[in-house]
Amino acid sequence: MAEALDNKCPACGAKIKFNPKNQMWDCEYCGEKFTLEQMKEKQTAANEKSNTKDKIKAEKTKQKIEKGMDVYRCKNCGAELIADENTTATFCVYCGSVAILKEKIDMDAPKRIIPFKKEKESAIQAFKDLKKGRPLMPKIFNDPKNIEKITGVYIPFWFYDLNVKGTIDFNSTDIRTWSDSNYHYTETTTFLTTESADIEYNGVITDGSTHFDDDLMDSLEPFNYKDLEEYNHAYLSGFFAEKYDVTSDEAIKRATTRVINTTTNKAQVNVRHQTKIPISNTLKTTKLNDEYIMLPVWMVNINYKNKKYTFAMNGQTGKMVGDIPIDIPKAIIISIILFISIFVIIMLILGGF
Repeated sequence: MAEALDNKCPACGAKIKFNPKNQMWDCEYCGEKFTLEQMKEKQTAANEKSNTKDKIKAEKTKQKIEKGMDVYRCKNCGAELIADENTTATFCVYCGSVAILKEKIDMDAPKRIIPFKKEKESAIQAFKDLKKGRPLMPKIFNDPKNIEKITGVYIPFWFYDLNVKGTIDFNSTDIRTWSDSNYHYTETTTFLTTESADIEYNGVITDGSTHFDDDLMDSLEPFNYKDLEEYNHAYLSGFFAEKYDVTSDEAIKRATTRVINTTTNKAQVNVRHQTKIPISNTLKTTKLNDEYIMLPVWMVNINYKNKKYTFAMNGQTGKMVGDIPIDIPKAIIISIILFISIFVIIMLILGGF
């Protein structure tokens, strides 16, 4: 049985969580606050103590309970934690301790991370604000029980620097019209236009988990990459985390498609004709660099009529994304009420003449 690492307060030993508001680690028990440097000192001391123990025993006692699942023991209360092969942080269902599955993280840790900047309260308020101007939103989306399920998750992303080079051909046209006393004339001139491109894109991201919808994750952009910090597992305190299950070589296909589309759009703007339709290109993409990073996202899933609706908020900027369905019965009732109201008003107006 492998042990899960639980971040402890250096002062009193109670569980401790990362606070997005002050960017420090706050102890809910003794009220002390700690910086990243102080947490690192605590981790170093804990690692030195751990190295004196028998590492072989931990390796031998790790076991699989079913395909794709591992068992870990909570370091706080001794309870067993079950996690799939991609989970790197979870909560102990018995004592509530934040359990970071250190053994998994250390095998392939991200290089950098953007810590949460938005607190859970901000995510809850943003979700509540979705109902504004949406009278046809189903009641279940206003249920406090669902709103309180909002969870902070560090999503794995691949972060690329790419170069795109080549040419794009456009079928372009200019249209000129004029008239005389007898006729109206239209002249269409067609061109084959070629634009060259040699552009370097820095910070192109694609999510590295199959658990999350790609389009939803794309919609969370942009992130401010100036906030990227060197990865430290202490940032996971109080949050969930996923390990990537899409490799860099797999994820780069989406990144390539995105930069080629962007390059084509930029070239299209440069074509000085009235219409310009791309018909072919020789664009080649070269990977200059890639990094495995983690980005903060607040998420909530709501099941409505046998369909899962996922809402996500950028944990750095506060941008909220997600599709809200229409409550059909409510829409019908409102339509009937509006029809009756309009009918009554018309009858009163007519009756007044």
